[in-house]
Amino acid sequence: MAVWAIGDIQGCYQSLRQLLDKIKFNPKVDTLWVAGDLVNRGDGSLETLEYLYSIRDSVRIVLGNHDITLIAVYYGIKKSNPTLDPILQSPKAEVLLSWLRQQPFLHVDYQLGYAMAHAGISPEFDLGMALRYAKRIETRLQGDDVEAWLRKMFEKGIESFDPKASELEIDRYIVGTFTRMRFCNENHRLDFKQKGRPTDALRSKGLLPWFECKKRESIDVKIIFGHWSTLGFYHDDEVLSLDTGCLWGGELTAGRIDSKEVEIVSIPCKAQA
Repeated sequence: MAVWAIGDIQGCYQSLRQLLDKIKFNPKVDTLWVAGDLVNRGDGSLETLEYLYSIRDSVRIVLGNHDITLIAVYYGIKKSNPTLDPILQSPKAEVLLSWLRQQPFLHVDYQLGYAMAHAGISPEFDLGMALRYAKRIETRLQGDDVEAWLRKMFEKGIESFDPKASELEIDRYIVGTFTRMRFCNENHRLDFKQKGRPTDALRSKGLLPWFECKKRESIDVKIIFGHWSTLGFYHDDEVLSLDTGCLWGGELTAGRIDSKEVEIVSIPCKAQA
């Protein structure tokens, strides 16, 4: 019995299966955590969804920005593309999208000592707040008025947390932190424009990775996240970053998280965006 966490797949189905073969993943006894962005850009997005759905009892998934985009495409809010078209045209589309909408933005396992969110957890949130706010947007995404709500989520991102803001502005902040966050400044204002790796030049301007932000709320579990291919693999006492740029000619990476020391296994990915 093993528990593995894996970074962004983005429709690279063949790479996913090769990596699972390499780690000898057995869905009958093992568990797979997936840090979001299951689909989009890779040419095996439908196959990826179908496979993960087929082993759904052995998978723990959090939603990423590309997964939210797929849901928005399904409702006609965003335009499709050639990698998402096969999902929409599939006779299983309704089943797969309904299942995807039921997935959380945050997964926590206190026994293992890990939490997982696609982009991370806002420096403004302790774990209790993060769980509460994740549940809030999960309820919205699973609600009957999902189409109207989701349209509002694609407006300009909210960079600062204001508990006195409107409900929709708070929701947009929450969605942004869980799915799109990378950098913040000393006041915890998020910067959604910077997508590169952390550098001394950015640090000199006061832009830090969200997990380095000063006075970040304390969280007693290690946070697994993806989303940041230019950051790549990163591991310290507080976070584990697993997006190693599979779609961009990098690697697809898994980490075993049920052992004292995290075991890292990667395979080269030939897919190109």
